[in-house]
Amino acid sequence: MITIVLKRIYETPSPEDGLRVLVDRLWPRGISKEHAAIDEWDKDLAPSSELRKWFHHDPELWKDFSEKYRQELHESNHGKDFLLRYKDQKKITLLYAAKDKNHCHAIILKQYLESL
Repeated sequence: MITIVLKRIYETPSPEDGLRVLVDRLWPRGISKEHAAIDEWDKDLAPSSELRKWFHHDPELWKDFSEKYRQELHESNHGKDFLLRYKDQKKITLLYAAKDKNHCHAIILKQYLESL
C-alpha cells in the first residue's frame, strides 16, 4: 500500500518524503531545481492549462473545478500509469506550489489516486 502525502514545493525537502513528484503544469516561481529536490515532474497529472486558467484559484469555483478536474483524470490513464510505474514505492509526496492549501488541485489528485 502506497502512502500519498501532500507538501508545498516551498517547504524543506525531507528524507521522509519518499518519492517527490511535482504535479504542477508550470515550474514554481522563485525555486531552483536543486532546492526543489524532485524525483519527477509529472505535468500530465496536473489540470489542463485551460482548466487551470479558468479556475485561477478562485474558492467560489472550487466545487465546479473539482468535478471538471476529476473528469479530466478519469478520462486519461495518467493516474493509473503513474501508480503502476511506482507500485513499489512506500511513500509518494505530491508537490504543488499553490498558496491555498484548501483549494489546491493536489487534494483532488491525492483522493483520485487513492481511489484507484
